[in-house]
Amino acid sequence: MSQALLLSPPVVFTAILFALIIFSWFASRYAFRAKGASASGAKKAYACGEDFKDHLIQPDYSQFFPFAFFFTILHVVALVVATVPTESIGTLAMALVYIVGAITGLIILLRNY
Repeated sequence: MSQALLLSPPVVFTAILFALIIFSWFASRYAFRAKGASASGAKKAYACGEDFKDHLIQPDYSQFFPFAFFFTILHVVALVVATVPTESIGTLAMALVYIVGAITGLIILLRNY
């Protein structure tokens, strides 16, 4: 029972957390920086190496979201269809209904493009 307790997820998570904290502390001791000095721009915003006063950049995600939904739908369909057992006709029919639903969703998603 003690071996099962040592391999339980909370115990393993706690052990790895403490190991990473200790490793981080040791690694920070050997970091390449001057002792006691702070970087002048550590608290400033960074925009590709350029200083800027006002944040006026507003990216347009209108083309990103349909692509992201398309990618997600296709990967979920691939995962579901790949894991459907082929022993019975009912599960195969369910997979085919799922594929038809996904195709319908993609047609609705991409009808404006």
